Amino acid sequence: MATPPPPPPTNMVVMVTGGSGLVGQGIKANIDREANAAETWIFLTSKDGDLRDKEQTRAIFEKHKPTHVIHLAARVGGLFSNMKYRVEFWRENVAINDNVLHLSHEYGVKKVVSCLSTCIFPDKTTYPIDETMIHNGPPHHSNEGYAYAKRMIDVINRCYHLQHGCMFTSVVPTNIFGPHDNFSIEDGHVLPGLMHKCLLAKQKQAAGEEASFVIWGSGTPLRQFIFSEDLGALMVWALREYDSIEPIILSVPEEAEVTIKEAAMAVVEGMGYTGKVTFDTSKADGQHKKTACNDKLMKLNPSFKFTPFSAAVAKTCAWFEANYATARKGGH
Repeated sequence: MATPPPPPPTNMVVMVTGGSGLVGQGIKANIDREANAAETWIFLTSKDGDLRDKEQTRAIFEKHKPTHVIHLAARVGGLFSNMKYRVEFWRENVAINDNVLHLSHEYGVKKVVSCLSTCIFPDKTTYPIDETMIHNGPPHHSNEGYAYAKRMIDVINRCYHLQHGCMFTSVVPTNIFGPHDNFSIEDGHVLPGLMHKCLLAKQKQAAGEEASFVIWGSGTPLRQFIFSEDLGALMVWALREYDSIEPIILSVPEEAEVTIKEAAMAVVEGMGYTGKVTFDTSKADGQHKKTACNDKLMKLNPSFKFTPFSAAVAKTCAWFEANYATARKGGH
């Protein structure tokens, strides 16, 4: 009796929400370097539908019928935007997350990897923070609307797993930067905001005008920054290899932490700016530090190599300068 042929490989249809954003493009950069016929990748943008609306979200799932989802879509912003629009950050993110996860359950999605943020961790805590400490106290008051909305993904992942057996998990990256970021000075995150201000100062200097690169705050807060293409590679790894509903921190090591001043100086170097640099200490610093431990990641993926910070900053500065006309520089 002839042995039956093996079953054909199961095709993965991976749908990435927020696919045109910083992390989505970091994932795409990694996928574009591969040739995997068993995987189809769909990178959604806001033009595909409004994920705050349940029926529009349902239409997206009905159209693409994903087997796997990487959930990146969110309303995001920097410190000052979070302080100004607390209610909108809560309501819009809760709606997006509820729709994506419920439709993933309804359509039998095999795995969802959602992207959280280190701002979900308690403000009053010991360092380094790790995955077990997410719910140990309230987050920093400056971004509690966004932080609680993101923190609830971990809760609902567990609920879907316990009630329905769903493999819904989450990753917690530290401060992300790279090409395709939002370089808004008012509403963006710290590093792209610094790059935008530095480029404007460089342009002024080149025009023969008096230029100054002004950094908001004292420059003393500490942050771990992860390059978007490194995070993209780790998100793909998590989708394929990480089979636990418990969150996992995706971060550079603790010793790679830098001050905002050091980050700003890396931008100065990466942008090739040679003018005046000042610190506006009348502006708020935000949380002083939120050092994250990446031991769990390194134990599960010990061979992963991070791009050196200065090289990643220089690459991002070059991309922003080359794409200044079309790069995102506002909104959310």
